[in-house]
Amino acid sequence: MDADSHGSMWSRLFSRFSGRNEDHLEQVIKEARDDGELKAEEGSMLLSILTLDELQVQDIMTPRTDIDCVASGTSVVEVARAITETGHSRLPVYNGTRDNIIGIAYAKDTLEYLVHPEGHDVSVDRIMRPPFFVPETKISSELLQEFRARKNHLAIVVDEYGGTSGLVTIEDLLEVIVGDIEDEHDAPREEDFRQIGEGEFEISGRAYLEDLAPLGIELESDEVDTLGGYLSLAAGHVPQQDETFELAGWHFTVTDADAKQIHKVCARRLGKEEHQEDVAVEE
Repeated sequence: MDADSHGSMWSRLFSRFSGRNEDHLEQVIKEARDDGELKAEEGSMLLSILTLDELQVQDIMTPRTDIDCVASGTSVVEVARAITETGHSRLPVYNGTRDNIIGIAYAKDTLEYLVHPEGHDVSVDRIMRPPFFVPETKISSELLQEFRARKNHLAIVVDEYGGTSGLVTIEDLLEVIVGDIEDEHDAPREEDFRQIGEGEFEISGRAYLEDLAPLGIELESDEVDTLGGYLSLAAGHVPQQDETFELAGWHFTVTDADAKQIHKVCARRLGKEEHQEDVAVEE
């Protein structure tokens, strides 16, 4: 397809968008992709953009337990060291606990202090910038517009009680559209599950329930999203190592956990006899 026809195609496509709701837009994009007017990757990207209207910030944020932070009063040189170790160009600053985020430290703001030895002990409180707070129920597409308007790249996500729920960046939003964006600082991503035997898997506690369906693990809940959350809900507490469960035709063994969350689970498909016995016991 030459440049003229490609531009004409986009003009026709977006002229059809006017006055259409999201369902109509999705249908238009799919038709254009199927007819060859859109490349497959272009169609996928446009469809992904539409999903931003369906996703809340809590669906894409980094949870509170995984946020890298520095404490109020930390010296500039220690902040720079933390930035180097984590690979983040911005770090939240907390006072007392992570529920009380009071600022954001930018890597570039430490530079003028690092070049002079007398500036090394300056407190991060002196250079931090005000944090941008958003509720965890905020729609992702709206946050993207706010990021653009504010020329901001990071927001602290808070729950309904004002506590820190997580952190979201403009990169998180862009990854919804274009897929994972990795840079030289990113640690290798650990897979959510890996097969360790016939009908047996090692699964991350943070694996989403919906992503387990291809393995044959059918678990649904209106209260939690992850396997670790599901097992914690079933147990009534955070299960610890070696605790076991028999659910939906699978035997789950917690293989790694701490006081707050499940890290790893071994899932083994139950045989017919085992499953029948399990059903009989439940009845």
